[in-house]
Amino acid sequence: MENPVSHPLNTRSLFTVALSVALAITATGLGAQSVEATKPMALRTVMEKLGRDMQAVTGAISKEEWALVAELAPKIAKHAEPPLSEKMRILGWLGTDAGKFRDFDGHVHDAATAMGDAAKRGDGQAVITAFSKTQQSCLACHQSFRQSFVEQFYGKH
Repeated sequence: MENPVSHPLNTRSLFTVALSVALAITATGLGAQSVEATKPMALRTVMEKLGRDMQAVTGAISKEEWALVAELAPKIAKHAEPPLSEKMRILGWLGTDAGKFRDFDGHVHDAATAMGDAAKRGDGQAVITAFSKTQQSCLACHQSFRQSFVEQFYGKH
């Protein structure tokens, strides 16, 4: 009979493996909701980048740096999207409000595109008007969805 201390699968090792498997099952099963709820979604990164771009536009407008506004506007209009799997989770959660969510995104796209076009022409008033419409569309979307989104996907109230 082999010495249990030197055997690669002694009782202590089997217990450790069993405990690890049990914890892994719990984490992927019952505990997955809390783990998943706290894991940042790709959409958060997209929103953070949009926020930085919008802040940069604000600074550029205040300095009348129309070339910078023209450079930033398409980044806002054609912002990144989350991966398909995440997008499907979000659309599933949105349900019948998915069209409203897409409309807000379309308004942001159109207003940011108009802002870029105005910046290329050096039309400061039109830039500010289009920026305002872009910001209003962002705000409307956030007021409609942000709180319930955070509660759904991050479990925060």
